Amino acid sequence: MLHEKNVADAFENAREQIRHACNLYDECKIDVNKYELVSHPRRIIEINIPVRMDNWLVRTFVGYRSQHNDARWPFKWWIRFHQDVSKEEVKALSMWMTFKCAVADLPLWGGKWWVIVDPKELSEGELERLSRWYVRELYKYIWPEQDVPAPDVNTNPKVMAWMMDEYSKLVGKYSPWSFTGKPVTSWGSLGRWDATAQWGMYVLQEILEVEWDTLKWKKVIIQWAWNAWLTMAKLLEKEWAIIIWIADSKWAIYKDDWLDIKEIIKLKNDKMSVVYYEWASQLEDKTLLEQDCDILIPAALENQITINNAERIKAKYILELANWPVTSEADHILYRNWVIVIPDILANSWGVTVSYFEMVQNNMNYYWSLEEVNSKLYDKITKATLDVYGVAKNHTTFLRAWAYIVAMKRVFDAMQDRGEV
Repeated sequence: MLHEKNVADAFENAREQIRHACNLYDECKIDVNKYELVSHPRRIIEINIPVRMDNWLVRTFVGYRSQHNDARWPFKWWIRFHQDVSKEEVKALSMWMTFKCAVADLPLWGGKWWVIVDPKELSEGELERLSRWYVRELYKYIWPEQDVPAPDVNTNPKVMAWMMDEYSKLVGKYSPWSFTGKPVTSWGSLGRWDATAQWGMYVLQEILEVEWDTLKWKKVIIQWAWNAWLTMAKLLEKEWAIIIWIADSKWAIYKDDWLDIKEIIKLKNDKMSVVYYEWASQLEDKTLLEQDCDILIPAALENQITINNAERIKAKYILELANWPVTSEADHILYRNWVIVIPDILANSWGVTVSYFEMVQNNMNYYWSLEEVNSKLYDKITKATLDVYGVAKNHTTFLRAWAYIVAMKRVFDAMQDRGEV
């Protein structure tokens, strides 16, 4: 089983990451008093969403909305349908989104929406009614100049299409710019779902290049085997990296020479666990992260590498494709052990970047080819990576701190220009 996450710690961990960056170096010119301006969200909203179920009984679902910082509009927020949530985690995720937007230098700021529901318990009709009622409760707060939602865990293009359609009915005009992450047939952007893997690859390759290193023959562990990360596994194979471990929600498989990603993709497409891969050793994935490898890619849940297991991490590079897979305490241990951690606010900014591209295309009513999207994505990630690494390489600290410093300076500059600081 995956390590249990401690959602109560998420908000304090986010605050600690910001605090550490604020205190780091005098030359950053970040007044430590400004910490208070970005260490809390601007507002939190809680709503109740009534939904008529298939049995004609009404069930009420609770939702949280957190808007972290509005120095530059609009908010970009992510809609997550999941049964496990705390208000503290929603606040933390909205803060991380602000810094993801800032490190990628996007004119957006962070927000988060979470509805407490297990979508697996709902029929498709119930899920659609929940999605549409959700918009009815919130549509007065959604428009391109203020607040633009996108999909996250357990939401997808179909859900975004339902929400966009409901919003369009409520405002009396077709409004594709109201949501991003839509199907291409509803004026979503090409390349969105491949961007998950493409962005991670671009970041990893840029970091390796400045480290005078290469992907060739590197041994890689990937947690978790879902579509986006399997796409990344294919890209890694193309660069002659060797995938030796891979896990899904319950099991991990291992083969020292290489795993056949094509066969694993077939299994996952048939909704089967990786455990059915016949040519590898199988085990529960509790120790997956601690195995010997060159590159470790935690891509599942938060709070995976902690003070309890950081000393046992053997990877040379960690590419954080999950939100907050490494805690603040673990960061210091990994840095002391010469492990290079490519932080989440840099490594998984793909979603918000392509969502931004979708917003631009919707507002122009002009749509780019896949080649144009990928080219613009590459330009964004190259600049973002070099902005962070170009500063960090001249100082003795870990990349996460400098990613936050680059991001916070942009946030504070925007706030100062508006007279807020």
